[in-house]
Amino acid sequence: MRILGIDPGYAITGFGLLDVSGSKLKMLDYGVLETHKGTPFEQRLLSISDGLDELIRSWQPEVMAIEELFFSQNKTTALGTAQARGVVLAAAARGGMKAYEYTPAEVKKAVTGSGRAVKQQVQLMVRTLLSLPQIPRPDDAADALAIAICQALTGQLQSFEVYSGYQNAGSRDRGSGRG
Repeated sequence: MRILGIDPGYAITGFGLLDVSGSKLKMLDYGVLETHKGTPFEQRLLSISDGLDELIRSWQPEVMAIEELFFSQNKTTALGTAQARGVVLAAAARGGMKAYEYTPAEVKKAVTGSGRAVKQQVQLMVRTLLSLPQIPRPDDAADALAIAICQALTGQLQSFEVYSGYQNAGSRDRGSGRG
């Protein structure tokens, strides 16, 4: 399975592409899509959209994993990031992919075993899990690879649950359990 991990932002959007075969993770590509501060905002969003469309056409990932929006004190930054996330989700839909969303704590827990891990611990585990000679740079690309790894690990669990016949074990909407 080919996974496209995305760390969304309107100035820098990180991406990481993994190929997952059984328990093996192989890094295919990573990097960032950057936009420039002086460019009109709608053009920045279009640039992100075009860059993602090209990645999707080139690599043909089967699923996308994206980090959920973290609300910061800066409302302008949060709003811009939310708009960039919309562009990312639209690119997934255009590419015919299902998009899975993860909180920063879920990504940290999947990659390091602790939802409170610091950025350096996550980056070190990304390097280790993908057998890379160094930690991917910039940070946004390393974060995107961590998000893709989170999806790879979660995807394995979801496959096992479907195979075992218990399909709702991984669902976020657990319901009341009453008929």
